[in-house]
Amino acid sequence: MHYAFPLLAVLLWSANTVVSKMTVGVIFPAEVGFYRWLFAGVLFTPFILGAVLRNWRAIGPHLFKIIVLGVLGMVIYQSLAYFAAPKTSATHMGIILSLMPMMSLGMAIVALGQRLTLGAIFGAVCSFLGVLLVVSHGDLRNLMQQGINLGDAMMLIATLAYALYGTLLKYWQMDIPVLQLLYLQILVAIVVLFPLFWFSEKAGLNSSNLPLVLFACVFASIAAPLAWMRAIRTLGPSRTAVFFNLMPILTIIIAALVLSERLELYHALGGGLTLFGVVLSERWKRPLRSS
Repeated sequence: MHYAFPLLAVLLWSANTVVSKMTVGVIFPAEVGFYRWLFAGVLFTPFILGAVLRNWRAIGPHLFKIIVLGVLGMVIYQSLAYFAAPKTSATHMGIILSLMPMMSLGMAIVALGQRLTLGAIFGAVCSFLGVLLVVSHGDLRNLMQQGINLGDAMMLIATLAYALYGTLLKYWQMDIPVLQLLYLQILVAIVVLFPLFWFSEKAGLNSSNLPLVLFACVFASIAAPLAWMRAIRTLGPSRTAVFFNLMPILTIIIAALVLSERLELYHALGGGLTLFGVVLSERWKRPLRSS
């Protein structure tokens, strides 16, 4: 039953990666990033606000930590994808996100005392090379001559932010109910994103973009983070992050069906190498040094 939570989160986020690409041209990135959290906050407030106020004595000492988590998990990770979408493909976004388990593992070794293994080292190398293959479009000379695509760079930052989010969530172990913690992070996202929304271009909500915003609000902003936080608390950040292995596969399938994106050979090779690295890090548990 514990595995149902990370599986659900990854499926919803894979679909939302494609939805992020579908927002291009119908709504501006700052708008969808703000509206999704605003609507989520409006939906949550009647049910959660009272409990949060009653529990404020326990919440207050953790306020700074909640702000940090909200910025990392709700603002940087989940909003940056909308700014990346016009500059890269949904397939690229999904494959880059598959680096998250390796990033989480590295942070768990540093922050949570998890043992460094040979699999973690060789897996990190394989995954890194796989992502390099994807962002260079199959030719590393492109990367040397032109640098990394801005959209791919944004997705790398977003992935790093969420890996850090998962690690801090486990490290801090705040005694706050999951729904209340999610609600507070949503409020942080609304406050932080409002200035960007206010000063950005606006298309306004209409019949073309409202379904996309509602999907991001209900499924990507509420259901997926709730399932992911539940999984982190029960399985830990590194074990939960392994389920991101499925994200490039699911994203590629959904993007091919919905957006008719073509799967190139370098996608298959790079994605496969990235996944192989993650599997290697999980299966090869021999410690780096024998005790």
